[in-house]
Amino acid sequence: MGTAKFSIGQVVRHRLFDFRGVIFDVDPEFNNTEAWYQAIPEEMRPRKDQPFYHLLAENEETEYVAYVSEQNLLVDESGLPVRHPQLAEFFIETADGHYTPRERLHH
Repeated sequence: MGTAKFSIGQVVRHRLFDFRGVIFDVDPEFNNTEAWYQAIPEEMRPRKDQPFYHLLAENEETEYVAYVSEQNLLVDESGLPVRHPQLAEFFIETADGHYTPRERLHH
């Protein structure tokens, strides 16, 4: 298991599918259900022993939360703002268009 290549607040895009988003959490390795994993076509199924990222994701039609393996992410260099409606709950947008995590209250 390696170190996560991407960081919280970073804008990324999917390597194969047309969506992008802001990372709001990272799992050091796969941490979702086996049913979720098995639903991915076998030829596209990522390795479990790599970081997985939780994204506030969007495509042209909608916004949603995505769970994506590191091998399927690339840095989004479009410079376009992310429009996800939950973005303000997690991040503050800086003057240079980056996203800084908000201080979270932990229970």
